[in-house]
Amino acid sequence: QVQLAESGGGLVQAGGSLRLACSGSNATFRSYVIAWFRQPPEKEHEFVAAISWSGGRIYYGDSVKGRFTISRDNAENTAYLQMNSLKPEDTAVYHCAADPGPHTYNRYDHYRAWGQGTQVTVSL
Repeated sequence: QVQLAESGGGLVQAGGSLRLACSGSNATFRSYVIAWFRQPPEKEHEFVAAISWSGGRIYYGDSVKGRFTISRDNAENTAYLQMNSLKPEDTAVYHCAADPGPHTYNRYDHYRAWGQGTQVTVSL
């Protein structure tokens, strides 16, 4: 089982950028699908993006397409979420998740490993 730790959150003005990182505790990270989900205050988890173990398949949620980019560096056991053109509605706690093969890539409950999350706040 891999343990995950997110970093890179913070406060940014609308239109700005942030890059989140998800670090895995061991090399099994490299064989896992990695996804990002977010949870705004008092709302359900929302799928943001997912990337296959090789990086060959990538998926995005509709609300972030064209603004966010997911990537991974398996040599560093790290995945990234580059967030550009941020909007106030992107404010949420962002979690990364990992699974060898989630049954459904955009369902948060189909991933077996989760990080603690990092807060992203976008101000007007």
